[in-house]
Amino acid sequence: MTTTAPGDEKSPPVASVTAVVGLLVLFEVVSGFLQAGIAPVLPGIGDEWGVSDSALTWVIAVQLLSAAVSLPAFGRLGDLYGHRRMLRIALVSVAVGSILVAFAPSFGVLLAGRFLQGPLAALLPLEISLVRDRLPVELARSAIARLVGALTLGGLLGGLGMGIADKAFGDVRLALGVPAVLTLVCVAVSFVAIPESARRAAGRVDWPGVALLGLAVVAVLAGVSGAADGGWLSGTTLVPVLAGLALLAAWVVVELRTAEPLVDLRAMAGRHVAPYYFASFAFGVVYFGSQSPNSTFYATDPDEAGYGFGLSSLSIALAMLPAMLVSVVASASTAVVARKIGYRNALIGSFLLVAAGFAAFAAAHDVLWVVVAELTVLAAGMGVALGAMPTVIAEASDPSRTGVSTAVYNNVKTVGGAVAGGMFGTLLAAPAGSDDPAESGYAAVWLVGAGFALLAAVLALAARGRAAD
Repeated sequence: MTTTAPGDEKSPPVASVTAVVGLLVLFEVVSGFLQAGIAPVLPGIGDEWGVSDSALTWVIAVQLLSAAVSLPAFGRLGDLYGHRRMLRIALVSVAVGSILVAFAPSFGVLLAGRFLQGPLAALLPLEISLVRDRLPVELARSAIARLVGALTLGGLLGGLGMGIADKAFGDVRLALGVPAVLTLVCVAVSFVAIPESARRAAGRVDWPGVALLGLAVVAVLAGVSGAADGGWLSGTTLVPVLAGLALLAAWVVVELRTAEPLVDLRAMAGRHVAPYYFASFAFGVVYFGSQSPNSTFYATDPDEAGYGFGLSSLSIALAMLPAMLVSVVASASTAVVARKIGYRNALIGSFLLVAAGFAAFAAAHDVLWVVVAELTVLAAGMGVALGAMPTVIAEASDPSRTGVSTAVYNNVKTVGGAVAGGMFGTLLAAPAGSDDPAESGYAAVWLVGAGFALLAAVLALAARGRAAD
């Protein structure tokens, strides 16, 4: 059930809303910048705050855990009280967190800042809900593709930009000040010309559902993040994972008995949308899970390990540049491709491209230009999938729950990435007496990636109904 927001009974002209998409694109560029830009400066953070490499993993983990909690809450609050309002709150939280990270007097304060950056993950679902609410279907699809393309572009700029900033300033704190400035600009822009949602959902926030889902995801993520070090059967992995699954079961029971649940599980169980959520998990495995193995393979010294290319950080970034550019173009072109063959077919084709790229990796990875070409094929599929998945999820869901539906998609994808981290870390464990993983471990990672991409394609093929076709 939806209601009209007070003062928003009449929607503004489409042209004025379309112009505002440019501002949302800015937010996604900055979002991508922050998400990808932290990796190059992690060694500098360790030196500046005097923490070990193992402790540095919490710089990433804390932000992911915060995102897992905030995603469904911000999505549902946006559906109820306005997506622009929650977008502004998310941006303010990210800006405050970015300032804390740059000026943190201690490592604990830095982690608190990273926690406040968690709502960064809620920006895209809120923006998708806003454009779907205010624009006709075709314009909304095009806008979503532009937003996802902007996120990908921001990741490219962040990876290169933060590395360059760190080297240019010679001070990691000054480099961390760059995202702080960018987020403050976004906060100011969010109060300029962005319209509020014209439609609102009726009801209330299912806070027990938010708490149970957040705790369940946090427990699962905490468990699988330790699998690479302790193994899948260790207590540090099994206890939190089993606790998370128990909490997830309790959440399902609560949601099915709640009159106004956070997530309408009965609606999600339909064949028109359920396969896409399962595909989101598989997509998370290949999207997040492949990033670290590909980078470390590039960096491995072939004289010592018998494989790899021994590239520096800057050389790795340059080797990945063609693929990242192709990914940006592909995600921005999703709407054009989908108009010709349909969103579901575009999604199936993108997953097949990803599978082909991974399989090629496993078969041939001895020549640098060949690997760059294989990565480019894979990136083209990733780009289209990034652009198509939010659209099919949004259009397969009830209009009054677009925000929370796309938030759950991001959560499922994040969990898939966390599982991949533990799984791929196990596959890449160095054999006794060696500092480097066996080459067969990388081949196994790429073959598993190909398998999950094929699974995602099959799931998308199985979906039927009102999703974007």
